[in-house]
Amino acid sequence: MITSITTDMDGTLLNENQEVSEANKRAILDAQSRGIEVMVATGRSYEEARYVLQEAGISCDIICVNGAEVRNKAGEIVYQAGIQSSHAKQIASALNDTGIYFEVYTDKGTYTENAEMGMELIVDIFKTANPGVSEEYVRQVARERFEKGHIKLVEDYGSVFNDESQLVYKFLVFSFDEDQLKAANDKLANFDGIAVTSSGKENLEVNSIEAQKGVALEKLLKDKGLKAEDAMAMGDNLNDLSMMKVVGRAVAMGNALDEVKEYCDYQTALNREDGVAKAIREALASAVK
Repeated sequence: MITSITTDMDGTLLNENQEVSEANKRAILDAQSRGIEVMVATGRSYEEARYVLQEAGISCDIICVNGAEVRNKAGEIVYQAGIQSSHAKQIASALNDTGIYFEVYTDKGTYTENAEMGMELIVDIFKTANPGVSEEYVRQVARERFEKGHIKLVEDYGSVFNDESQLVYKFLVFSFDEDQLKAANDKLANFDGIAVTSSGKENLEVNSIEAQKGVALEKLLKDKGLKAEDAMAMGDNLNDLSMMKVVGRAVAMGNALDEVKEYCDYQTALNREDGVAKAIREALASAVK
């Protein structure tokens, strides 16, 4: 019997309008009413994830920034796994050597040195998750991300790394140049203690080895006294694989990468077809039989 459900956000829980559909919302609330623990695991920061869930009327624990931070329903931090400042500086230096663009996520916010490239990055992530959506709409969503203050412009990341009050969570690396992206990935391979994944066609996500969705989910389930073999997780991209590997019921979205589909025993519909709701309903029905 399923006792917990964890869902990714972009390309999974969210539809092509970057919203939680009514069907997904009803399925989640129904699962919660039956005593099933529902959690969200995302590469987004807490603020970026929270406002979408609040608009949908969903209250749950959130695994943020690929597992670098976990927040309970009250919004309190219950787990953190960051990158030491000295290590972050070395990673930034290596990335700068390739000339590639990257953003820095911390426990105090998300930062960019180039707002225009930041727009292109979020456009890429949204379009990867929703390839049928118009460029104009995606760019509108990206502009709103900046206007709502979910990303902050700084002149130099050095000011972030030198601020001892901030803990670096993640580097989000982006390029349309395949060779440049490979060069960055090769540079990152020289660093110990980090995990490199992806949430879009042209990006890399760099976290502490302890900041993965699977690591955070295991800790969260243990704290709640829940068994991993009774857990279900849903996702679409490479940064979801770590949590797929720790649960008893791994579900790939219909729009998931082939590598994710190949790993999972179950597959649901596309994110724009209420795939999360259908997967939850199927799991609940299976438990009744």
